[in-house]
Amino acid sequence: MTRSITRRTALCGTAALLAAARATLPRGALAASGVETPKATLGYIALTDAAPLIVAKERGLFAKYGVGDVDVTKQASWGGTRDNLVLGGGGGGIDGAHILSPLPYLMATGKVTQNSQPVAMSILARLNVNGQAISVSKALMSAGAKLDSAPLKSAFAAKKDNKVAMTFRGGTHDLWLRYWLAAGGIDPDKDVQTIVVPPPQMVANMKVNTMDAFCVGEPWNDQLVHQSLGYTACITGEIWKDHPEKALAMRSDFVGKNPKSAEAITAAVIEAQIWCEKLENKDELAGILGKRAWFNVPPADILPRSKGDIDYGDGRRLSATPLRMKFFDNHASYPFQSHDLWFLTEDIRWGVLPPDLDTRKLIAEVNREDIWRTAAALAGVAAADLPKGTSRGIETFFDGKVFDPAKPADYLASQTIKKLAV
Repeated sequence: MTRSITRRTALCGTAALLAAARATLPRGALAASGVETPKATLGYIALTDAAPLIVAKERGLFAKYGVGDVDVTKQASWGGTRDNLVLGGGGGGIDGAHILSPLPYLMATGKVTQNSQPVAMSILARLNVNGQAISVSKALMSAGAKLDSAPLKSAFAAKKDNKVAMTFRGGTHDLWLRYWLAAGGIDPDKDVQTIVVPPPQMVANMKVNTMDAFCVGEPWNDQLVHQSLGYTACITGEIWKDHPEKALAMRSDFVGKNPKSAEAITAAVIEAQIWCEKLENKDELAGILGKRAWFNVPPADILPRSKGDIDYGDGRRLSATPLRMKFFDNHASYPFQSHDLWFLTEDIRWGVLPPDLDTRKLIAEVNREDIWRTAAALAGVAAADLPKGTSRGIETFFDGKVFDPAKPADYLASQTIKKLAV
């Protein structure tokens, strides 16, 4: 009898200890313990919207979800990011990246890869909304272009040799710049020359008069203002409120072979997005990103706009604008399929993709919102806080144009300036 009680007591004590151990484990650690591999290499460009990957690494969140051997490595350009994704982690490249949202689609179609070879990609999360800007050189400040680009039309006509820069053909910055110019009656394929410049090199190129305007993410627009080299004509949230921007994407072969690892990586990034979103963390975030190991820029070039404080550089100022970069609020992290459809429609508009592209089929192959939902549960996101569907609905732009995801052809037809592929 004594022996039976002692054994029962010991078993109960062991169970209690196990329960206590489970309770003290980081949220998500148990669910993520079945990962196929703890290793992956993710690329990033020195832009504020890469913050969730950097924070996930700095704060040990990848380790928390069982993927502690994730490396986050700096890329020189979006072209370099593409090339390293083509190589893949096993080939000396990378498995995934902080990436322009349209780029995984351009890679999946083979439009931007060597010999037009498709590389299957999977979008696992959106990293942010808003947070980009269009900057104009100091020499053209007197023209007065702001959200309306039309004042630059006569200035460009007088100057003749006009260059505007973006970061990758068919990428988000290319599309914001083209939309802004075209809405003001400036044809981006006829009235200006569009050039590609990597984000960290934008300010240096403006300093030596390489271009007249550029579109890029932060902190480079704010740095331009701080150095008195130009001004911000508009922030992109003014063009389209809470527009989608960067994504977390991985090679589909990695995701297919390591689905649990992909979910764990996404969960770590989602938790980092929640942390990045909080205003009380912005000072610390600016300090992290400004480190030599990450951006190597003064935190003062990162902090103001991350809080929504915008000094346009021409006398205009905004304080705590709701159009600041968002990482998680208002479903900023969720990869809405309707947003991917807009990117594809705009790339059709500008001749990057063919008009007969089966966009619905392509989105079904690339957009892995199912992984996002599983990862969000791992990260402790309440079911009530999840989006109800894969579309955010009808979107309205600053010039009154409307994008109805159910009628993308109508949106395309409404655009006066376009360059469809033949």
